[in-house]
Amino acid sequence: MNESGFEAIDYFRSNDFVADPYPYYDHLRERCPVHRESHHGVFMVTGYEEVVAVEADNKVFSACNQVSGPFAEFPVPLEGDDVSPIIEQHRGQLPMGNNILTADQPRHTALRSLAMRHFTPKRLRETEPFMQSIADKLIDKFATRGECELISDFSGPFSLLNICALLGVPEPDHAEFLEQLLGPFRDRGLGSTSAPTPAQPFGFAHARFRSYVEDRRANPRDDILTSVATTPFPDGTMPDVDDVVMLASTLFVAGTGTTTGMLATALRILGENPEIQQLLRDDPEQIPNFVEETLRIDSPVKGAFRLSRVAKTVAGVDLPAGSHVMLVFAGANHDPRRFEKPDEFRIDRPNSREHVSFGRGIHACAGAPLARAEGQVAIRRLLDRLDDIRVSEDKHGRVGERTFEYLPTYQLRHLDRLHLDFTPSNTTLT
Repeated sequence: MNESGFEAIDYFRSNDFVADPYPYYDHLRERCPVHRESHHGVFMVTGYEEVVAVEADNKVFSACNQVSGPFAEFPVPLEGDDVSPIIEQHRGQLPMGNNILTADQPRHTALRSLAMRHFTPKRLRETEPFMQSIADKLIDKFATRGECELISDFSGPFSLLNICALLGVPEPDHAEFLEQLLGPFRDRGLGSTSAPTPAQPFGFAHARFRSYVEDRRANPRDDILTSVATTPFPDGTMPDVDDVVMLASTLFVAGTGTTTGMLATALRILGENPEIQQLLRDDPEQIPNFVEETLRIDSPVKGAFRLSRVAKTVAGVDLPAGSHVMLVFAGANHDPRRFEKPDEFRIDRPNSREHVSFGRGIHACAGAPLARAEGQVAIRRLLDRLDDIRVSEDKHGRVGERTFEYLPTYQLRHLDRLHLDFTPSNTTLT
């Protein structure tokens, strides 16, 4: 596609780049690592160093438009040398305006302190045997069939049930959570190319966690939910019920979606590259770096948004106060200034872990350690129990003619379906 073709397409309202956005990101970066697209005036940051720099500058760049992007509607124009007063006055009117995802300091710091208490190394080590058990129970259901649809049969329920365990959702409620939330983000309009971002996209999880938090505050027990409901801020004050509910439901849904997308990409790579699959079978110690390179090559979150409070110059480009900025994580992960031959999947890439798929700075994904642990456990169990994993030719076409459908969003990168064929392994469960 030539330059005029790229510029003619509205990235935020077209599905032309959904299946493969990388040529568009390369086009933007080649023009400038900070480039203002012409349809909505969004400054698209596709350079690695530039993304990291903007992420680190929380005094200038607000996260208030994190989930709504250029469609964040303020009731007054964003005018003046400093739009901070406008942001603070109308923040609550934006989609998810009081969420940890859109919060700025000092509120964000307090909320994040609560979130991080649920993702400690100790908690993750305690959860790992449960992860393996869940993986095996799910694989049991399709192992003898010789085929599966990975997202509905495995990666969706695997990630959802793990976050259930981490946040203490009672086991009798797991089935309802699976029914209501399997296929996260599918119908919630987050970054949709055709629908507005809903004010409260996590309705079911939000309602359920409200009942849990209110119950545990009234009737404390010796369980994880009581800890979630009764943990104070670092200054000793107790969070409002609304804050705890918001935090739990956001961690729940966002954590499910990231892992689901990552595992689908990982199994697509394994299903199309038998040599990589065999390498991991022969040397499972390579799995952690395989996960990192998977996150780099095809980030499950394409990017995040910021709003400049004051004027700022980035990479020689002047951003006026009130500018909408998209930090294109997926573009930065393919910046040749940082990653040699970035379009190649290299399992031995020495700097794979430098990717920005989980963001950086104060808004870096709190659940990143969980996602990494889930990825490693899931891939180990799938490789142990399924031999010769292949992308289904019946469902996706032959090599060179493959087709895959992705969820139509400008912010997330999620395969809609991934059909696999395989040979059941004779490996004994361990």
